[in-house]
Amino acid sequence: QVQLVESGGGLVQPGGSLRLSCAASGSIFSSNAMGWHRQAPGNERELVASITSAGNTNYADSVKGRFTISRDNAKNTVYLQMNSLKPEDAAVYYCHLWGVRLGTPYHYWGQGTQVTVSS
Repeated sequence: QVQLVESGGGLVQPGGSLRLSCAASGSIFSSNAMGWHRQAPGNERELVASITSAGNTNYADSVKGRFTISRDNAKNTVYLQMNSLKPEDAAVYYCHLWGVRLGTPYHYWGQGTQVTVSS
């Protein structure tokens, strides 16, 4: 079993920055992807950014140039640096870890951390 613990959410003014962290523990396989999704009220959950264990990244168009995802494989931790935050970035942000082992896909989710962008 894998546990994901997120931290770093909170209230920030438009234009401000936040850094989210997600630490994974448990039976973690070396080859996986980690990422952040977000869900605002009334909206579907959407992928914000992802990063593979090899360091390949992917971003939603809405956050390109403002958000940066990174990971520390030694610590099994993924980070999301969010700059130039906008009110539309407000949502619950969920950490996600996924991969395939012995032909079987696996997915683990964090409990979510609230990001509020408001003046």
